[in-house]
Amino acid sequence: MNFELSDDQNMAVENWRRFLEREIKPITDQHRDKPFPKDVLKGLLRATCEYGVGNGWVPEEGGGLGLDFVTSGLLYEELARVSADLAGAAFVNEGAAVKVFNAGSPELRERYLEATLAGELIGCSAISEPNAGSHVRGMRTKAVREGDTYRLNGEKLWISNSSAADYTVAVALTGEQEFTMFLVDRDEHGFETREVEKLGLNSWSMGQVIFNDVVVPAKNILGKVGGGLRETMKGFERSRCFISLVALGLGRASLDASIDYAQQRQAFGKPIGAHQLVQQLIAEMAIELEASRLMVFRALSLLDLGAGSNVEAAMAKAFTTEAVQRITSKAIQVHGAFGVTSEFPVERHFRSARMLTIPDGTTQINNLIIGRKLLGLDAFA
Repeated sequence: MNFELSDDQNMAVENWRRFLEREIKPITDQHRDKPFPKDVLKGLLRATCEYGVGNGWVPEEGGGLGLDFVTSGLLYEELARVSADLAGAAFVNEGAAVKVFNAGSPELRERYLEATLAGELIGCSAISEPNAGSHVRGMRTKAVREGDTYRLNGEKLWISNSSAADYTVAVALTGEQEFTMFLVDRDEHGFETREVEKLGLNSWSMGQVIFNDVVVPAKNILGKVGGGLRETMKGFERSRCFISLVALGLGRASLDASIDYAQQRQAFGKPIGAHQLVQQLIAEMAIELEASRLMVFRALSLLDLGAGSNVEAAMAKAFTTEAVQRITSKAIQVHGAFGVTSEFPVERHFRSARMLTIPDGTTQINNLIIGRKLLGLDAFA
C-alpha cells in the first residue's frame, strides 16, 4: 500500500491551501455566528469550484472536473480546516448536482447542472423528517399524482443549505413504501424554509423545508417513480466519508492551534509545551487524528476502486467524529481558561465537532451497520 501523494495531488493541495488563506479565510472569518448570506455563499462557491470543490465529483462529460475521491477528499479536508461551514455547504451543493447528473432528464440537466457546478445555483437534498430521523422509510411527506403533476405535502427537517437553496432534491411517498425523488424549484414551484438555531457550524445553513400543496410537474422526477430511496441510499457512503473529512479539518485546526499556543504560552518559566502533561495532550490529539485520516482515506480509496465501502465508510464516520470530539476537547484543555472564550477558535471547533456525530447516521446507527456486516444479523429488522 502506497500512502504517498502524487506530485499532482501535492501541487493541487498546496495551491489550494494558499488560495484558501488568501481569498477564502478573510471572508469566512466574518461569518461565524449566522448562516452565510446567499450572495456571499454564491460568491464563495464560485471561487471554490475553480479548484474542483463543489464540482469535482461530477464527470467531465457532465461539466465537472471528474476528480477521484481521494484527491477531492484532500481538498475538502483542507477547506474544512479553514471553514468547516463552507466545506459543508459546498458538499451539499455538489451532492445535489450529482443527483441531477445521475438521475435528471436532459432538460433538467441543461437547466440546473451547469449553474450548480458553477456556484450560480444552490441546491440541497431534503430527506430527513422530524418524526423519522434515521428511519428513512418512516418519512411521511407525500406526493399525489394529478395528471401531469404531483402535489407535495409534508415537512423536512435538518436540511443543509435550506435557507440559501434555489432548489431542493426531495424524496416523497408516491405509494405504499414507494419513494420518489423530485427536483423542486423555490421560485417556480414554491417551498418554505425556516432556519434552525444550533450548537455549532452556525455559518452552514440548516433548517426546515415545508411543502404545502406544492405542485411539481412529473417531468421533474429524478430517476424513476419509486426509485428515490435507492438513489438516496447510494449517496450515504460518500456522505459519511464527507462528514468524516469535515471532522478531520476541525481536528487539524484544533491541533495546529494547540501546538502554536503551547509553543508561545509561558508558565513556570518555560513554554507550556515543555511540560510533560501538555506534551501528552498534544501527542494524544495527533495520534487520534492520524488514525482517523487513515480510516477516512481508506474508505475514499475503495470508492475510487469502485468497490463497496459501506462498512469502511461507517467505521470511518463513527470513529472519526467521536475522536474529533476528544481532540477538540483536549485543545480547550491545552488553552486553559482561554480555551473556553470566543477569542480563541478552539471553543468553536469543539461545538462544531459535537454536531458531526448526528448526520448521515448517528454513531449508533453506523455501529449497527458494522455489526450487521460482521454478524450477519440485522438489528434494523
